[in-house]
Amino acid sequence: MLALTYHDSNDVRVDTVPDPVLQQPDDVILKVTATAICGSDLHLYRGKIPEVKAGDILGHEFMGTVVETGRDVTVLKKGDRVVVPFVIACGDCFFCEKKMFAACETTNPDRGAILNKKDIRSGAAIFGYSHLYGGISGGQAEYARVPRANVGPIKIPDGLADEKVLFLSDILPTGYQAVLNAEVCSGSSLAIFGAGPVGLMSAACARMLGVEKIFMVDHHPYRLEFARTTYNVIPLNFDEVDPAEAIIENTAYRGVDAVIDAVGFEAKGSVVETVLTNLKLEGSSGQALRQCIAAVRRGGVISVPGVYAGFIHGFLFGDAFEKGLIFKMGQTHVQRFLPKLLAAIEAGKLHPNEIISHRLPLAQAAQGYQMFDKKQDHCRKVILMP
Repeated sequence: MLALTYHDSNDVRVDTVPDPVLQQPDDVILKVTATAICGSDLHLYRGKIPEVKAGDILGHEFMGTVVETGRDVTVLKKGDRVVVPFVIACGDCFFCEKKMFAACETTNPDRGAILNKKDIRSGAAIFGYSHLYGGISGGQAEYARVPRANVGPIKIPDGLADEKVLFLSDILPTGYQAVLNAEVCSGSSLAIFGAGPVGLMSAACARMLGVEKIFMVDHHPYRLEFARTTYNVIPLNFDEVDPAEAIIENTAYRGVDAVIDAVGFEAKGSVVETVLTNLKLEGSSGQALRQCIAAVRRGGVISVPGVYAGFIHGFLFGDAFEKGLIFKMGQTHVQRFLPKLLAAIEAGKLHPNEIISHRLPLAQAAQGYQMFDKKQDHCRKVILMP
């Protein structure tokens, strides 16, 4: 089969690789009908995530049709059309029973990305996201093996096009969890840092939940304009203004009720931070988090769906303490939210497909990565069709 494989930083290729086979009795094999390039895939592409090996199949946003099932699969059958959550969960462990599926204790035998080795248990495995997260082959391919198939994959009703539901695999539930973590509701104010796919899905979910005023911070004018026209946000270009100052000035000098950091560890930081991260003396840039701390009101919430890795200097923890802030963050418990979000799509309350800017055949996946990475041709979101 054809699959998008990692070779080195900034070097991914569509290669011919062996077809996947059933390995466990609760596996299924999926014929992939649509997959997407996620913003967090770019961390891998740029060589920022360790333990990615040459030949690894990337991709954690995918869906398709079941073509083979293991003997213990009870909820799916051949011919079912499903979307697959990017986190792989067992459904039975301590955390899965609490519906904290991204913290599943059993699916990732590897060590995870935690630097403090006193934490001896890893979180859930993730499709196509390095050997820190289980080394499971991803879905940017013609076929994919889906472990733990009784827990997670959601059947899609006839009549819903792939494009309308594909993002149930990651960015839609990630944006939704980010908004829930922000503890906002009808009448609240919210700032979203990062107008990429997760930031846009956060804006869509915030609007659905009745958030009154939304600021969107980015420095790509085309992304800000799309967010303004689609979700009625107040756009702030951080190359032109200090976003925290602008937000404070427009909220009675109080700050917003909550902030979502949809940027993560590759935020555009100072020259010093850039040098330190390149030398691997700094784990992540703290620029976006510092802006979030400054922009939120006292007693407010900072929700972080953006991926961070390692340690951060200049975190301004004293400011966070003095303002009495709440931080909520982490990988998304996708399985928990799928039924509600699918129902919202069916009811016309969410239209996640509206952010798609480019549709490419799988054979052109490498070009898609380059386009998305360099923000060429006003690229917002790339989907691939095998």
